[in-house]
Amino acid sequence: MCRIAAYLGPEISLGRFLLQPEHSLVVQSWAPRELRFAKLNADGFGFGWYKPEGDPACYLNALPIWSDVNLDALGDTLHQPLWLASVRSATPGFSTGLANTQPFLSRELLYTHNGFMRNFEKRIRPRLLQSLHPDILAGIQGNTDSEYLFAMLRQTFFENEDLSLESAIAEVLGQLDELMGEDSALLNLVITDGQRIYAARHAVNGECPSLYYTTDDEFFPEGAQLVASEPLTGASFWQSIPEHHVLILDPAEPPELLAL
Repeated sequence: MCRIAAYLGPEISLGRFLLQPEHSLVVQSWAPRELRFAKLNADGFGFGWYKPEGDPACYLNALPIWSDVNLDALGDTLHQPLWLASVRSATPGFSTGLANTQPFLSRELLYTHNGFMRNFEKRIRPRLLQSLHPDILAGIQGNTDSEYLFAMLRQTFFENEDLSLESAIAEVLGQLDELMGEDSALLNLVITDGQRIYAARHAVNGECPSLYYTTDDEFFPEGAQLVASEPLTGASFWQSIPEHHVLILDPAEPPELLAL
């Protein structure tokens, strides 16, 4: 299990997004309020943004976020209109290290997953190894269920260029509904293509992890839209994403919720 946050709106500093909110991801790394299968998120962290030419980039660290002495300087220096970040609580069996630290990126996508798949190594991964295209498999660097889920999305999305990203998310989560059988899976996803943010709150044979969004949090600039595992500020500004829904945040449109 992990904690996730994403920002879309007027350009802000990394510090404003990641460090300064009263219940920031730094605080959620050691004092989460709604984490059900762990107590800390101390197994690494990362944040992503987009370069001027449009390609995604990530800063990753396999150590706890509170131990990184670079963050204050980075927080004051880096400014972007879109941020995606995660603090990690490693699922047993999946080692710590940069290869297993999120966000993951591919082409124009930045992605992070909060959850797990029960019996992934014994039952799910062998089936994915048979179904994923060799080019997709070659891009997998770690061994987590999160990265294999991203591989499923990449294969679905990039093999059908006419498919919208929200349709690809729904298709992959539908495949997992069948693939999991009687096993459980927690499947909160936050993905961006650099233009929009897509957040899915979903689970199979289990209760969906928490996921919230806001478009009017006074701590952030007017027009900002955010999604997070737990509200970053006062809860009155945040709404829970309904279970088994995809949220789409677009800077030019009001939030859109689609049932899975």
